[in-house]
Amino acid sequence: MNPDSFNTQSLDVHQDGKAIKRVLAAAINAVDPYSAVLRHLRCEGELLWVGDQQYDLATIQRILVVGAGKAGFPMAKAVTDLLGEHISSGLVIIKEGYVSADDRLPRIELCEASHPLPDERGVEATRRIASLLHDLSPRDLVLCLISGGGSALLTAPAEGITLRDIQALTTSLLGCGATINEVNTLRKHIDLVKGGGLARWASPAQVAVLILSDVIGDQLDVIASGPCVSDSSTYQDAFAILENYALVDTVPLAIREKIQAGLRGQIPETPKNDSPFFTNVKNVIIASNYLATQASIAQAQDEGWAAMLLTTHLRGDARQIGRALAAIARQVALSGEPLPRPVCLVFGGETTVVLQGSGLGGRNQELALGAVVDFAGIPDAFLVTLATDGGDGPTDAAGAVVTGQTLERAIATGISVQSSLANNDSYHFFLPLGDLILSGPTRTNVNDLAFLFLL
Repeated sequence: MNPDSFNTQSLDVHQDGKAIKRVLAAAINAVDPYSAVLRHLRCEGELLWVGDQQYDLATIQRILVVGAGKAGFPMAKAVTDLLGEHISSGLVIIKEGYVSADDRLPRIELCEASHPLPDERGVEATRRIASLLHDLSPRDLVLCLISGGGSALLTAPAEGITLRDIQALTTSLLGCGATINEVNTLRKHIDLVKGGGLARWASPAQVAVLILSDVIGDQLDVIASGPCVSDSSTYQDAFAILENYALVDTVPLAIREKIQAGLRGQIPETPKNDSPFFTNVKNVIIASNYLATQASIAQAQDEGWAAMLLTTHLRGDARQIGRALAAIARQVALSGEPLPRPVCLVFGGETTVVLQGSGLGGRNQELALGAVVDFAGIPDAFLVTLATDGGDGPTDAAGAVVTGQTLERAIATGISVQSSLANNDSYHFFLPLGDLILSGPTRTNVNDLAFLFLL
């Protein structure tokens, strides 16, 4: 990715702005999906390696490629470039806007669908994947390409549940600040493809899954709701989440009845470790948030700065996390701890937002907005928040930049931090300041990053 994709007013006018942009670009480029696939998928004569798993192409009858996620096109292109005519057919579902009219592959169909709310296009494409995987044999190999966004894109509502039901549940969970683990626990219990469902469809074929992780801790059963992984969660877990967020009486009736039927043991649980569907399944994580953080640290050090990863497990309410990062910045400014200037401190993870207003924004922008007041006055300091896929929530921004002058500039422009926070309107706070990061889709997705630069 070109560093100039991260142009903002505050970075453009600072002497170290270009160096900061190079650090951001290094993080994104390190998790380029095309390169990541080719690091883990290779051919040696008639032998195909997926990670450390070997497949003899001479004994493979068909290779089918399926998958879903924001990184779907570059992942599928890498597979196509490597395997070519070995591929029999395939279908990969991609977030709308993350593939262009010129992006075509000879043997793999690309279907666009909606994210974060699923739509009928995703449901229909998932039906077609199920048809592709029908009646396979142990001599067939399914290559499954999974990346962030797969939970919404790959959708097969369980019997009695409609797409509208799933949309309503997803909207409620995202609005009340539920974590992605919690959202996907519920999804796995109302959707046929999630929680090992795709592995069930493909059985008894051999299945190799290449995964771009977008969840904290790289939990296989959480990434895209684990379509090829045994599910560790239960109907009891799903019901407890509804209780915790006071949603039991407000979720669609069909969803509540299904989960309650599961609690009573009237319907089977999602597949567990002892299910035969996973005997021939190999899951390989090919890129992650941690990999992106390490690349950014290496680039920061090349720029001549001290650099440190503080966590890849950043979570909690976005605006409160913003205040915490501002406190760390002030600590560095006052005492040189944990490292003295010039320094780059790196954070990875995923925060949440509780919707209280009708404004526009995403968790990365809200985190930045939450830091503005406490960040005020710190000289030569930057907080940069970044959704690695290039899209933060329902916006075209990837994140935002905060400096010690942001509060002063906002007041001069007539913009209120408090009013913007109350209305969850971080997008329109940073837009007139020129400090939204408008990088466009990066075609990768390894969760969120935040950077503190004190130079």
